[in-house]
Amino acid sequence: MAYDLVVVGTGFASSFFLAEYLARAPRTARVLVLERGFRDTRAWQLEHRRTTRLDADATFRRSGSPDKQWTFTLGFGGGSNCWWGCTPRLMPADFALKTHYGVGEDWPMTYADLEPFYERAEAVMAIAGSDRAPYPRRTPPPLPAHRLSDPDRLLAAAYPDAYFPQPTARARVATGTRPACCANGVCGLCPIDAKFTIENGLAGVYADSRVTLRLGADVTALDLQAGRVTAVIVKGDHNRDRTAGNERVEADLFVLGAGAIFNPTILLRSGLTHARLGRRLFEQVSLMAKIDLDGVDGFQGSTVFTANGYMLYDGPHRARHAACLMESWNRPDELRWESGRERQLLAIKFIFEDLPDERNGITLDADGMPVLHFEGYSEYARRGFDAVRSELDTLLAPLPVERVAFGPDPLPTEGHILGTVMMGDDPSASVVDRWMVHHAVRNLVVLGGSAFPTGSPANPTLTISALALWSADHLFA
Repeated sequence: MAYDLVVVGTGFASSFFLAEYLARAPRTARVLVLERGFRDTRAWQLEHRRTTRLDADATFRRSGSPDKQWTFTLGFGGGSNCWWGCTPRLMPADFALKTHYGVGEDWPMTYADLEPFYERAEAVMAIAGSDRAPYPRRTPPPLPAHRLSDPDRLLAAAYPDAYFPQPTARARVATGTRPACCANGVCGLCPIDAKFTIENGLAGVYADSRVTLRLGADVTALDLQAGRVTAVIVKGDHNRDRTAGNERVEADLFVLGAGAIFNPTILLRSGLTHARLGRRLFEQVSLMAKIDLDGVDGFQGSTVFTANGYMLYDGPHRARHAACLMESWNRPDELRWESGRERQLLAIKFIFEDLPDERNGITLDADGMPVLHFEGYSEYARRGFDAVRSELDTLLAPLPVERVAFGPDPLPTEGHILGTVMMGDDPSASVVDRWMVHHAVRNLVVLGGSAFPTGSPANPTLTISALALWSADHLFA
């Protein structure tokens, strides 16, 4: 059977794209969605204390830095199973680093281009946040902001234009399908289903009569003929039938939403080449600090991360070192030992952008397995670490600080894998265009964080979702 559309993956990018497609497609449309993982129920997840039955580490190999970890989830809903629901937008300057600061690359669109799609993605996720933000926005978030902690209030008063409640997909009030966040701090697998997931927010997309969802479907490659994709190749189920061979599934349009590891893997296995295909693998880098306070208790907030600080984010310093986003934690991993002062502390994560490096990337081994090579973080990011340490006393002056203790430098992962199928207007310098369509193969769309030309300190999931809407809006308008 041939389809109008084949979609690979069921994470944020694929699901938002598919929702927009179905809103415009005729009732006769035929869509096949291929998901490598399975639809593990919430009951199963809670019973087994894991978000998926599949071991992600078994699907790739590492080289380079032995300490670098790569975190992702294989299963229906992709990263929505394990994410923590942090949804800041990128800043306008994040789209034009080269123009503003002479570093990195410019994106092929502006913040203003993407703003309407940010708004639509926030509506679908029922984002909780403040109508005050460091970036332009036309309307307030759908839900009210979460309650700040007392240390947050002191910082917000001192930095009214740079310290805000964190926008988040962890519900502040009940939405009708999700209860209010209980602030228990185990959001990777929310026990009450308060954070947005594909299962609790976009499951209707997959229940549509036009859509066929196949689970356990491992897409290995694309069949390319005369510059077009004619079919996807799905690995035969050798566990059930040892004689099973690979299956060809034909369609008119193909969408890869398999993430920054498996999007380039599928393209490379298909014989596609480009100087930047599989290159520039990167993610953010972060540093934790625990701050003992004199006489001010913490942990009064109504969610796990209560605020974002932008004091070290944008400005001329980005020509020299990485921007930094502060994330205030409301989860007491440990309390103080002094009697009566147990809660007089604040934990802050400092999250830095990292400039993509051509040395970091994905290749295939002799068996076609992706090999993730990571040399290390850039000196640009490291200089950002140094800047935070040198400015921390001034930055925290509004708080009664007794001492500051930094954690591991850096943390092993931020769980936001980016790069590898870069987008841009120049086909010689990018793999996909501004609409996420492959420059050379025009019936192939490659979605997700794999297309990011550069990163930002801000969590990328809302931008990934907005880009999927942006792409579908253009293709099907």
